[in-house]
Amino acid sequence: MVSHNITEEELKGKRRILFVCLGNICRSPAAEGIMKSIVDAEGAVDFAIDSAGTARYHIGELPDHRMRIHARRRGIELDHHCRQVTSIDFEDFDLVIGMDDSNLANLRRIAPSPEAERKILGMSAFFNKSTHYDYVPDPYYEGAEGFELVLDLLEEGCRNLYKAVSER
Repeated sequence: MVSHNITEEELKGKRRILFVCLGNICRSPAAEGIMKSIVDAEGAVDFAIDSAGTARYHIGELPDHRMRIHARRRGIELDHHCRQVTSIDFEDFDLVIGMDDSNLANLRRIAPSPEAERKILGMSAFFNKSTHYDYVPDPYYEGAEGFELVLDLLEEGCRNLYKAVSER
């Protein structure tokens, strides 16, 4: 299930994945943690998964403590240290997954070439058709429900992404 211009066949074998949001403290480290837990549960060893932010606000920090608490309740530890995305990331990763339209626009500005720009996809491309979101909302100014919603969306999207990139 992929709802963008790249087919599932084209995604197969693309196992170096970078998740990106604004500050790299909520959505993208949660996506990284969820994807790593899926990969571990499947016993896959040929994945490289990381996350980054388009802004410099939180470089070196752990993810937001609220996101870490909500993820931990689901058995996922978020121990990533925040970093900013760079043009080099487009060489190191097969897919660069943005959480919302603003992240995607920032990533397109950072991409060093048209080939690099083709690696950029929105996380919502991996949501099921019944999902009523076309982006991953930022939970930073929300309550507990916002963090839970983001984790629900990311679990669904990451499972579908894993299926799309895995060989069958």
